[in-house]
Order: sequence, then C-alpha cells, then structure tokens
Amino acid sequence: METRKLRNIGIIAHVDAGKTTTSERILYYCGASHRMGEVHEGSAAMDFDPQEQARGITINSAATQVNWRDHAINLIDTPGHIDFNIEVNRSLRVLDGAVVVFDAVAGVEPQTETNWRLADHYRVPRIGFINKLDRVGADVTAVLSGMRERLGTTPLLLQWPLGEEDQLRGVIDLLTMQALVWPEQGAGHYSVAAIPVQLQAIAQARRAELIEAAAEFDDVALADYLEGRQPDIDRLRAAIRRATLAGLAVPVLLGSAYRNKGIEPLLDAVLDYLPAPAELAERQPVEADSAGPLAALLFKVSADDHGNLAYLRLYRGKLRPGDSVIDGASGRRERVGRLYQMHADRKVEQTLAVAGDIVAVSGLKSCRTGDTLCHPQHPLLLESIVAPEPVIEIALEARQQTEQTRLALGLQTLVREDPSLRLRQDEQSGQTLLAGMGELQLEVTLEKLRSRFGMTVATGQPRVAYRETIATASTSRYLHKKQSGGPGQYAEVVLRLEPLAAGSGVLFDNQVVGGAVPRELVPAVETGIRAACEAGVLAACPLTDLRVSLIDGSYHERDSSALAFQLAAAEALRQGARAAGLKLLEPVMTVEVITPAEALGDCIGDLQRRRGQVQHQQIRGHAFVLEAEVPLAEMFGYIGRLRTLSAGRASFSMHLAGYREVPAALTKVVVVATTR
Repeated sequence: METRKLRNIGIIAHVDAGKTTTSERILYYCGASHRMGEVHEGSAAMDFDPQEQARGITINSAATQVNWRDHAINLIDTPGHIDFNIEVNRSLRVLDGAVVVFDAVAGVEPQTETNWRLADHYRVPRIGFINKLDRVGADVTAVLSGMRERLGTTPLLLQWPLGEEDQLRGVIDLLTMQALVWPEQGAGHYSVAAIPVQLQAIAQARRAELIEAAAEFDDVALADYLEGRQPDIDRLRAAIRRATLAGLAVPVLLGSAYRNKGIEPLLDAVLDYLPAPAELAERQPVEADSAGPLAALLFKVSADDHGNLAYLRLYRGKLRPGDSVIDGASGRRERVGRLYQMHADRKVEQTLAVAGDIVAVSGLKSCRTGDTLCHPQHPLLLESIVAPEPVIEIALEARQQTEQTRLALGLQTLVREDPSLRLRQDEQSGQTLLAGMGELQLEVTLEKLRSRFGMTVATGQPRVAYRETIATASTSRYLHKKQSGGPGQYAEVVLRLEPLAAGSGVLFDNQVVGGAVPRELVPAVETGIRAACEAGVLAACPLTDLRVSLIDGSYHERDSSALAFQLAAAEALRQGARAAGLKLLEPVMTVEVITPAEALGDCIGDLQRRRGQVQHQQIRGHAFVLEAEVPLAEMFGYIGRLRTLSAGRASFSMHLAGYREVPAALTKVVVVATTR
C-alpha cells in the first residue's frame, strides 16, 4: 500500500460518547464485518475482552484495518474512562490523525478535554464528529461553542442536521449543498436529495460562515469570497485540509452512529482532511522512507499463552518475519518471530510491513512500551511514551504462601502490559503495593489476575498515593564510616536540595570537581538518592519535585565502595529533606457531576463537606452540571452517596487536576495512617 493511500487514525472521546459504536459502524460500512456489533449487547468486535463485554466500556485500545475509497485506514479504538488514559496516550503517540467524538447533548466533557490536550501535545490533526443527534436535547451550536471555549479551537462545521432529535433523517452537506438522507430502518447507504425549502435559508447562512472561515486559509478562495463569487468546492476542501493539518481548525461532521447515520461522510472526511504518514514531515522523527533503515516504536505489549505480542508503528524501513532488530537504548538484539495485521483480537499473518504501517509482532522477549526498534547498523532513539503517575494503591497478597511466585509473575506481566500500573514493596510492612490511576483500573487488574492467571488475592482497602516535597532549599553533609574487622566502609557526601515546580520529579546533578568523589562512584550516589526519595521521609510516600546536587564529598582509597556511597547519599538526602521542611501533597480531582435540578443543592453541600470547591455550574439540557475540585481521599464511595442524594438519577466523572498541599490540620492524621 502506498503511504499516500494510508491513514493511521484513532477514535477518542469521553466515556459513553459513542466511540466504539462509531468504530463498529465504520467496520460495517467498510465491509470489514457483516454484522454490526452493539456495545450494550456485549457483541462489539472492538470490545473483545470479556471484561469489556461485561462492563459495557472500552478498557483496552483495539487496532484494525479497513478499506475505503481505495485507501487503507488503520483504526485504533481507545477507552474513554480516565483510569485507562494510558491507552489513549500511547495510541496518539503513533497516530497521524484522530476522530474526536462528541455527545450532542453533553457537549465537551472532561475526558474529551483531557484527550484533546494529549492530541495537542503530540500535534495530531483532528476532525470532530458530533454524535447522538437523535437524542432529546441534542444541540450542535452548544457543542461548537464548547469546542471554542474549552478546547481553544476553530470548528469548521461541514454539515447541518436534517431533522431534529428522533426525527433526524440525515444531514445537509454545506459544501455541495445537498441533503444526505439515510433509511429510517437498517444500515443502508444514504441517498442524495434536494434541501427542504424550510431549511434552505439556514443552510445558506451556515455555508456562508464555513466559506468565510475556510477562505482564511486560501488566498484565491478569499479573493473570490471578497468579490462575491462562490469559491470552487475542491479549493475549499484543499483550504480546509491545510488548516486541519496545520492544527489551525477542525472540520466537524454530524450524525448518529447508533442509528447508522453519518458514517460514510465521516470516512470521506478522514481521507479528505487527515494526513497520510509522509505528509507531516515536521512532526515525524524520521523521513517515511520504506527504502531506509528500520525505525519503529513499540507502543503496546500484550501477553497470552504464546508469549508477548508487541504493537509497532514503522516510521522508516521494512520489517519481515525473522529480521534481527536492536533496542535503540540498550543495544539489546531481538529477532522478530511472526508479523501480524491485527483486527481487534484476530491476527492475520503478513510477510512484510513498510514505513507507515501499524502491525504486531511476536518473538520479542524483553520488550517494553516506548522501546525503539531499529536496524542493527543504524541505531537511534525515538521519543518514548511517558506514563502518568498513579494516584491510588492497594496492598495485596496471595491467599496461599505457595502462590507467591505465581502472583509475582502475574503482576509483572500486567505491569509490563500497562505502564500506568506501578508495583512496589512497602519497606516497613513488606506488603506488595499495586498503584494505578483509579479504583476501576485496579478492580479490572485484579479480575485479570483471577481470569488469566487463576489467582484470587487478598487485598487491603484502596488508599491515596500521597507524595512528599520540600519547602525550601537546604544543604546536608553525611559521613558514613564503619569498621568491624576486614575492609571498612567509608563515604562522605555533601548534597544541596532545591524545590522544583510541580511535576518535575527528582533531578540529580553532579557538581563535584577535583575528584572529591570518584567518577565511577557517582552513579551509586544517584542510586541512593533515588531509593531514599522513593521510600519517602515524612510519611513513607515518594519524595518528588526537587533537584539534588552532589557538591562535595570525600573517599578512602581502600574502604570506599559503591554500597558505602549509596548508603551515605540516602541518609544525606533524608537529613537534607528534614532540614528543608517537608510538605505532604495529595491528589486533587476535577469532578463533573450531572444532576437533576431537585438534587442540585444536596450535591453541592455534599461536595463541600468533602473539602470540595465548586468551580462552575451550567445547565445542560434538562440537567445541571457541576464542576468541582475535590481531594481524591474524599471521593471513595462517592457513587453510592450520589445515587442516594439524587434517587439514582445523577452521574459523575473525574480526572486528576494535580497535587496540592494537605492542610496542616490533616497532615498528622495522614502521616500516622500511612506509616502504621
């Protein structure tokens, strides 16, 4: 397949906006499936995991390939729940374009906004699809306003609804000024009709707005518009495409995926406005040349009874079964086993993959998300994938001592598959702690342990992943000196600690001059510092957002060792942190509550009792929407309370807003709870 006839796209949105239903309709209309799967029936092809079918949500990103208008489209359907946002993150890292699905009633929802920012980060061009236009309260103009205000983008509306809510028959194409009408029942193709007389005026007005906006990106079209001439349709499409690829605007289409309306024009828009792999050279790490040496990014790992399956995006070169490749970071050599084109959980063997392709390979023994695979004679490193820091953790253990080894192997497999999960041992209690992005993610992981590895584990109550940081700068000196017969231990280090901005992590800086600490022992100093930061000082929580500089020290020719400097650095770090003043940080969540009017006051009061601060209120259809910032520690069990307050009619979603200092009155309580 020529790269100009290839598109790599993802479907992204908030949970329940209709991503998977849209993907299922794309499979059907492209001829990749002969029966449309339904999420609510557990029959969606892209939601093949038993937990996805049981819960009715997408948990894992699923890849497939379809064909439309003589083009191949690699499609990745991503989750909408914040707990599984790593799947969106790593998918957008390797995609060239995205379809963002909006709920026509709910508008721009929190997770849509989070995913949009991720797409901004990776500079992924997007088109919008306003879905669920058949629902009561659907409002296209409100969604467009939300896109401008909350996403900071310029939407270019290409269609207008033909009929409202349950009377939706199709859409009006504002470029061709034709009505596209779908059958009332079934999944037939649309027919072209004249625009009804009563809608001609609004269609003309909307078309004028589109031409005015699109003409900004084409000088000839702008001249035609200013002189009162109708611009050429192909020129308008080219202008819209340029604006989309430059990230200056977003074409917006309409429909109802569940009612089988709007899918074919959406597929046309994918080809017309989203880029082929080689078109955005400035955002590609290497030239998309199939004749060049291999450069590929491993963006996902899954494991089954047959070993690891690694998902790759090829940026340059070719790949065949049996090829030798190396990891660009470590130089580790691997041999590719089999090569597959994935269709959700179905594998189709391939003999060749070329630049631009998204494929899966078997046979890689030591692969992790973010690895660069390259030609042995042409090593390089592509930008990796950074997983978000977890905010919640649970303690777990095997129910029988004999199963400890099997539990450890199962957990290591799941953590390798999902890099947003973290595994550690509590130094004080010796417990195994599993950390993740939310209660649902941990619940799903425990179910995977049971179903895939036959492990039923005992767990403790979920607890918040607090962090520590320092308040001011400090300097500390520590001499580690022991003599107990035979070789002794000697190491002296002087550290300077400085606070950094939130999200900076732990930075190490070696400023020693003159050999006060031998160069070969500096890595041991860094190891000791990072181990001490991970263990924490105040409340056994990771210490973060600081720079630690090694500024001086001394050594003994015979008694100094890596272990001695590691121990000295760890104690110097702890002493310096105490001298700098320690602060405890807690994760704070942005919570969106959708509630009927009669429960509004009770919901606000309940959020305030949870130390929440209401940021915004708005009316959405017949409901009220509250946006508040609430500490995660106060949100456990919230869904039960919310159902009680609203007679089961309210719902909520939340995502991480950031870390804030724990109030002084609560710090002691948290320290006691986390260190007991």
